[in-house]
Amino acid sequence: MIFDYETLKVIWWCFVGVLLIGFALTDGFDFGVGTLLPFLGKSDIERRIIINSIGPTWEGNQTWFITAGGAMFAAWPLVYAAAFSGFYIALMLVLFALFFRPVGFDYRGKIADPRWRSAWDWGLFVGGFVPPLIFGVAFGNLLLGVPFHYDNTMRMEYTGNFFGLLNPFGLLAGVVSVAMLVMHGAAFLQVKTEGVLAGRARKAATGAALLLVVAFILAGLWVAIGIDGYRIVTMPDSNSAFMPVAKTVERVSGAWLDNYHRWPLTWVLPLLAIGGALLCILFSALQRALAAFLASGTAVAGVILTAGVSMFPFVMPSSLEPNSSLTAWDAVASHKSLAIMFWVVVVFLPIIMLYTTWVYRVVRGKVTEQHINENEHSSY
Repeated sequence: MIFDYETLKVIWWCFVGVLLIGFALTDGFDFGVGTLLPFLGKSDIERRIIINSIGPTWEGNQTWFITAGGAMFAAWPLVYAAAFSGFYIALMLVLFALFFRPVGFDYRGKIADPRWRSAWDWGLFVGGFVPPLIFGVAFGNLLLGVPFHYDNTMRMEYTGNFFGLLNPFGLLAGVVSVAMLVMHGAAFLQVKTEGVLAGRARKAATGAALLLVVAFILAGLWVAIGIDGYRIVTMPDSNSAFMPVAKTVERVSGAWLDNYHRWPLTWVLPLLAIGGALLCILFSALQRALAAFLASGTAVAGVILTAGVSMFPFVMPSSLEPNSSLTAWDAVASHKSLAIMFWVVVVFLPIIMLYTTWVYRVVRGKVTEQHINENEHSSY
């Protein structure tokens, strides 16, 4: 095989990260637009403009989420099993919230009753607001540690509950996630709309970006001085296959900053997150919509990369028994499986990215009231 097992483990960590960033950059602004829909659209025509800004592409964007889930199942089967056991209720809430999106887009325009359309607008809000909130809360709990462990027969046992996820740090992480994607959605609306609606989007982007910067800095300080991180003390050869309990893990204050001390260049990543958000505010004020959108995308990538570098190589730390924590070294599929899937990704990911680029080129341009009126039967 072209890569040894250890290298493939790192490559697949990066692949999953790329898929999550792709999901956040594309379907993320869909979530942001859905969250803003009832607040920025003051009339039915304005709300139709907002909906049609993402209408042609939201389904394609959502496939990034499906692909990321599939990659996790294939590359990190133990993580997939533990996550769907421990976060079952949270993930079901995400699923049911996502149900509002396809039916909301398809059914909203079927009846011209304001109450009917308003109800579906709030349904689209739920579909846009709830998933990023729960994703953020779940990730915050990963940094805190998840209450699970493996028994002597290697069966995973989860002892937590849904309400245990709603702790102060988890909720702060949820605020970071929601603010990040609302900023990204508002920046996208600046690109796709004009006039008064674009002006409201600029204000929304500014407010969300400021909230993101404050919440992100608070979360970073909390992680640095208020949360015990995880550190691998001993483990078998990373180029071999071994079970999670074969390693020794300790919880140490400040351990989530280990990788930043080991690779100082990674300090650029949180600076990208903060700088991207601040540039989004600046470019929004200057009415440079595309630049604001690119800046918000930089902030989104910076936040996710910051979190990823902080946790590496941990994927799901255990607060009950640290030695049971799942990492990139021990929660992975076999060497052969990772190698085969590597070539699948190398071939198909560029094709998907090229196709996505072509789609956005086809539907480029602003959505206007005139466009909605001239395409009454083909628009949402």
